[in-house]
Amino acid sequence: MPPVPALMPQNHPQSRHRLLDLLPEGTLLAVAAPAEVRAVLGSAMNPSVDPPVELPIDHPARPGVGVVRTGVGPAAAAASVAATLGRRPFRAVLSVGVGGALPGPSSPTIRSVVLADRSVLADQGLAEPGQYVPTAEMGFGAFSDQSDAIAADAALLDALAPAVDHVGAISTVSTCSGTDDLASAIAGRTAALAEAMEGAAVGLAAQRAGLPFAEVRVISNTTGDRAGQVWDLDGALAVLAKVFGPAQTA
Repeated sequence: MPPVPALMPQNHPQSRHRLLDLLPEGTLLAVAAPAEVRAVLGSAMNPSVDPPVELPIDHPARPGVGVVRTGVGPAAAAASVAATLGRRPFRAVLSVGVGGALPGPSSPTIRSVVLADRSVLADQGLAEPGQYVPTAEMGFGAFSDQSDAIAADAALLDALAPAVDHVGAISTVSTCSGTDDLASAIAGRTAALAEAMEGAAVGLAAQRAGLPFAEVRVISNTTGDRAGQVWDLDGALAVLAKVFGPAQTA
């Protein structure tokens, strides 16, 4: 794998409020990787210990809000959230973490905050010569309307939208876009601003449980050919801590 270029700072919009403060009581934050969980929990998480999978941790700054480490990828995310909801009642689910900016005229800048108005299963389908057929067109859509996407809950969208930098679709992929062709294909067929590996799968688990759902991503990198990608993972995690972590991490 070609080396990723060194971190390159970019200017970006600033979200105006802590998203944590805007969440309804009883929200479960579904977060994939240990570094993302540590950012959301702030100093409450011992940096030498990985947070457990499928066991929700009470958020130190928001009583009634839980944080669960799901593991990375759609299968792990859906399974973990379903198991968590079976162990403890929640009233809403929010998929939270970092993500990659997809190419396009509205491509979000690194460290900006993106709220999904819909989360799309972007690579679940059939690849044929010259075309891709999503499972929905094959008659196997995952969601209750037989589509491959879930719209964000209207109340969550209204509550969170004023505090983010971009609102638009986010793709959920099983394979990250490390080539220009794949990034362009994902962007073209989903019209998404960004991609990540869990959102729509978390949304599917929430929908099956009858709970409202939304997804928020902080942009950590560009997508496309790996050698040309630009990354600021540390900066994105710092923004994640600012908008979801305890106040002292801001």
